Amino acid sequence: MTGIPVPYQVTRVRRETADTVTLTLVPAGLETLAPFAPGQFAMVYAFGVGEIPVSVSHIAGHEVTHTVRSVGAVSAALCALRQGAQVGLRGPFGTGWDLDRAMGQDLLVIAGGIGLAPLRPLVLAAQADPHRYGRQSLLAGTRTPDDLLYARQVHAWATARGPLYCAVTVDRPSPGWRGRVGVVTALLNGARFEPENTTAFICGPEVMIRATARDLLQRGLPAERIQVSLERNMRCATGHCGHCQLGGVLMCRDGPVIGWDTAESLLLVREL
Repeated sequence: MTGIPVPYQVTRVRRETADTVTLTLVPAGLETLAPFAPGQFAMVYAFGVGEIPVSVSHIAGHEVTHTVRSVGAVSAALCALRQGAQVGLRGPFGTGWDLDRAMGQDLLVIAGGIGLAPLRPLVLAAQADPHRYGRQSLLAGTRTPDDLLYARQVHAWATARGPLYCAVTVDRPSPGWRGRVGVVTALLNGARFEPENTTAFICGPEVMIRATARDLLQRGLPAERIQVSLERNMRCATGHCGHCQLGGVLMCRDGPVIGWDTAESLLLVREL
């Protein structure tokens, strides 16, 4: 990990939705960052504009992939990049999804909106070594069918006869949509898992995280086996600016992935 951005080159730009792109990056020179783990993030620098924290959405050796939604000046600049352009990367930063603690258990992965991006490396890692785990379920919620990330890959997961059960729901269906409509927690009834032997991984809007964690607790999952990512609170990655502080926790230093047994009280403190 370094404080100076390392140049990386854009080798592929994939348009996911109207405001979201996926950038595949490789080192532009001999210098490379240390390997990322699912759930960790990098500070991605758009030259001449600034940098923002972005979780990795795919990991393949020295190749790093980030999915970026255009919501500000830096993210808009990143979304406008073309193949061959360069960015600066710092990282890896933060805690990752703890798959080791889930060995032998059912995996329940629940995503809301762009929260699917930091969860995708976890899903791929679990699929690559399915014998380490029990049943696997991915439940994804999005605003409309057109807002679903990695639509082709998710469709393949949903229709394949593999170890992964995959279901998608939308808030507002478009004409021709024949899938489920409603909140993502409604998909829990169709998922295959035993609460007493399950680890859950959740990322999405905070209201969705709260509702999902509450539902899982009611179904018998202990809070310590519910991992959540509070990546939307991150700012500088080093803990110096204080914008990511929740209670006594600096999210970019101690997170973004933490157990619900810790996260619930932190979010309550912020409301007071």
